[in-house]
Amino acid sequence: MMKFLKRYKAFIGLFIINIGLLFIEPVIGKKSLEITWNSVLEMMSILPAIFILLGLLDVWVDRATMMKYTGKDSGLKGALISFVLGSAAAGPLYAAFPIATIMMKKGSSMFNIFIFIGAWSTTKIPMLTFEAVNLGVQYTLLRLALSIVGILSIATILSRALTKEDQEEMIQLGEKKD
Repeated sequence: MMKFLKRYKAFIGLFIINIGLLFIEPVIGKKSLEITWNSVLEMMSILPAIFILLGLLDVWVDRATMMKYTGKDSGLKGALISFVLGSAAAGPLYAAFPIATIMMKKGSSMFNIFIFIGAWSTTKIPMLTFEAVNLGVQYTLLRLALSIVGILSIATILSRALTKEDQEEMIQLGEKKD
């Protein structure tokens, strides 16, 4: 029981705050619970598809193939593949992390994993289309260029900052979640 409470302490704390808010400020509390419930429903509608895709990725793509195309020695090709995968993906950012875990376990470089997560969060193709139509092509291309520079910079800094021990610990934590 203590393990459960420790693992979900943030969720339990936020739930208690939501309930308390319901009694202190009923209108705000009701709206907060409604938003929370809608978020849970949205997440539950997306997660099954993500888990199916994760299972297929885990079974269909062998470690040697993943290492060849996105591993440490994949170079520009690996970065481009990671960028395209992240940009073409659908779904909220929290869906990227389980996929990144699979990539990590299959031998992708941390640099390419960070590019994948960065692309997922900032360069989705539908978002770029929306921006081009509503904010203009010039704005969209400028933001895309700046995002690419930012993604590459952050991926470089993070991958160099991680020691081999840190990377091994991350892989072990990812395997522990299975």
